[in-house]
Amino acid sequence: MSYEAIGKLVAKFDTVQRTETFKTREFVIEKSEDINGRTITNYIKFQCVQDKTSMPDRFNIGDEVKVQFNIKGTKWNKNGVDNYITNLDAWRMETVKLGNDAGNPAPPTFVPDAAPPDAVDDLPF
Repeated sequence: MSYEAIGKLVAKFDTVQRTETFKTREFVIEKSEDINGRTITNYIKFQCVQDKTSMPDRFNIGDEVKVQFNIKGTKWNKNGVDNYITNLDAWRMETVKLGNDAGNPAPPTFVPDAAPPDAVDDLPF
């Protein structure tokens, strides 16, 4: 299952070569929403893996972006103790373009920057 989040890009980290054949990179978006008259701000850290590690390079800090991602969870046992980790694996980033026409904000338009992994054409025609 895929999820998405829209927010302001606030951090991009260096690519980390985890093993000879596996690399990762992290980035963070800031997402604010008004709840009951209060602004709640969350900072969401995503992980890119393998060929997706260059994806954040197309964006600047401060850009409004839409991130599509999967949730991945891992369990491992060390010294008889179970450990868990959850990653938000980003596989697509898009620029969110916001227009302003005489004080009436236009709905966001999305500009695709990458194709989804393993895209399948499942249309019946």
